Amino acid sequence: MKIGILGTGAVGQTLGAKLLSLGHEVMLGARQAGNEKAITWVQQHGGNASEGAFEDAAQFGELLIVATLGTGTVAAVTQAGAANAAGKPVIDLTNPLDFSQGMPPQLFVGLTDSLGEQVQRALPGTYVVKTLNLVNVAQMIDPASADGGGEPTMFLCGDNAAAKQQVTAVLQQLGWRRITDLGGIKEARATEPFVLLWVRYGIVHNTWTHALTF
Repeated sequence: MKIGILGTGAVGQTLGAKLLSLGHEVMLGARQAGNEKAITWVQQHGGNASEGAFEDAAQFGELLIVATLGTGTVAAVTQAGAANAAGKPVIDLTNPLDFSQGMPPQLFVGLTDSLGEQVQRALPGTYVVKTLNLVNVAQMIDPASADGGGEPTMFLCGDNAAAKQQVTAVLQQLGWRRITDLGGIKEARATEPFVLLWVRYGIVHNTWTHALTF
């Protein structure tokens, strides 16, 4: 499958490398083509790895992944373009975290909205699925590596059943077995605030490799 990732940070690069190892073609997208980090990543992985602007990644991917900082998410998907992404499933793994007052962060989206819904509004005609936002990137690609081992739980939510099935298949390729569908994209109003608990647990226990199990 061709997968376009919006974001060239550690999350996008690590997730992209894992997806390449699973046989997918992956393009990392940045604000501008020729991003230094993206070029280095392509040089490291070659073959089915490529880079471009957000618009290029949105056109390239049969499935898109939004892996930007929460504060830049809406701008990134807007630049990617609704027309380029139309008809495609979009995994949104971002969180609306505000670090302006230091740690622990606060949310910059209230409980009557969510960043997942904002992504869906910015990309009408796509099928946004909120998931993978409650773990470190190391656990995104290897859930069994979470503290205590076992099988942690991953939630997903979105308005399109077929898109959720496709995303579930990708999660299973990444090693996730306990996947819970919470319903429509509005359920991101519940899952996004959970990251505040995840962060506070990490601060108290000095660990960032934990995950939720239900």
